[in-house]
Amino acid sequence: MAKDGLRIIVIGGGAAGISAASTAKSVAPDASVTLFTEFEDVAYSPCGIPFVHGREIPDFRSLFLQTPEHYAEIGIDLRLQTKVTGINIERRTVSVGSQEFGWDRLIIATGFEYDKPDIPGIDLEGLYYVKNIRRAMEFDKVLDQIKRVVVVSATPLGIEMAGNLAHRGLETYLVDEGPWLMSKVADPDIMEPVHKSLEEMGVKIHLGTKVLAFKGENGRVKAVSTTEGEIDCELVVVATHKVPNNRIAREAGIKIGATGGIVVDDHMRTSVKDVYAAGDCIEVIHGVTEIPIQGLSGSHAYSQGKVAGANAAGGDRSYDPVFVPWGMVGGKVMIGGVSLGETLHKALGIPHFVAVAEGISRARYYPGVSKIRVKLIADPDTLRVTGAQLVGGEGIKERADFLAFAIKRGATLEDFAWMENVYSPPIGALMEPIALAAQAGLSKLGKLK
Repeated sequence: MAKDGLRIIVIGGGAAGISAASTAKSVAPDASVTLFTEFEDVAYSPCGIPFVHGREIPDFRSLFLQTPEHYAEIGIDLRLQTKVTGINIERRTVSVGSQEFGWDRLIIATGFEYDKPDIPGIDLEGLYYVKNIRRAMEFDKVLDQIKRVVVVSATPLGIEMAGNLAHRGLETYLVDEGPWLMSKVADPDIMEPVHKSLEEMGVKIHLGTKVLAFKGENGRVKAVSTTEGEIDCELVVVATHKVPNNRIAREAGIKIGATGGIVVDDHMRTSVKDVYAAGDCIEVIHGVTEIPIQGLSGSHAYSQGKVAGANAAGGDRSYDPVFVPWGMVGGKVMIGGVSLGETLHKALGIPHFVAVAEGISRARYYPGVSKIRVKLIADPDTLRVTGAQLVGGEGIKERADFLAFAIKRGATLEDFAWMENVYSPPIGALMEPIALAAQAGLSKLGKLK
């Protein structure tokens, strides 16, 4: 039941924070909802920033989803450029400098920080972290004045930035310690077409290469020192792993988990009564492994914020374990997946069987048709599918969404082998690639009936 007259404070203005505040206000219209963010803006899509840099999106204004005036109109007290420096659980206050603000319910949505490498030169000017849209606007102007840039780490963001900077016409280097692109997430056969596409765009890729230092002149970066030698550059994009921004929660005595994320239950409640958390600062349970993970997508943060906001306002919503559908464009190739790929199954020692097939995205004779490679990973005894990875030219996002839903419901290779599918020459082939992969797997096991 919604609670009117509540004082609800939200810390953080990203996807989780803004959705939490909006939902809390809709569930409890008479509640006082105040949102603090240290940044100048809210309600924009940081995921679109690489594509503005690559000039695929014309300008940064396109990334703004709402104005501060909108939130004022619906009754949210938005405090921009206002940093919360501490939380007092006993007094039920948050500190902003010397001021204190009281709360009945608190929602922590402090997001993430980049895992900055502990190497010489990390404080030089010219190192760029994709996060804040105002800094992105400043960085974009600098891009017009340079020719060479190094991207550190072949994470999803690193791959997006490398491809977009190359598309913009810059001499681009991508450096990563792993044996293949996105080696902590994706399988090598899925990433090989991305590698090839990036190289065709002009990206110079250095795998198995460790960054040793950033070298500068007059306080500004001029080269990246690696185990393969020095790479001269004028700018560096640091696209390392995201780590939870848990400082004020930890200092307040709120429980932090093994991943560094704030521990929450299925209602986004923390270890402290009336304190909720959502987004990149928390950890959630993985649906297959049943172990906590963190650092998911904006869609996860948005959904978690809605649950936290509704429950802080007196509602009763729950958040399920995650199966993590993901997708992106790498170079000019679409890739995606669900849950764990083959590599992670092996690393975690999970018994598995791999079913693979290559299909097409639409009728073979229809213009624009592209190949789709589908890998289904299944339990060898029950045939229940526990993960998937895909690569192709189109249709990856929709298949990842579908597979996540089906895997969550316990679908097996047999279910996928005989699934119904749309056949329409412009949008779907006669034989669905997911079904082809499942049939290939059953045939290999001698169980295709």
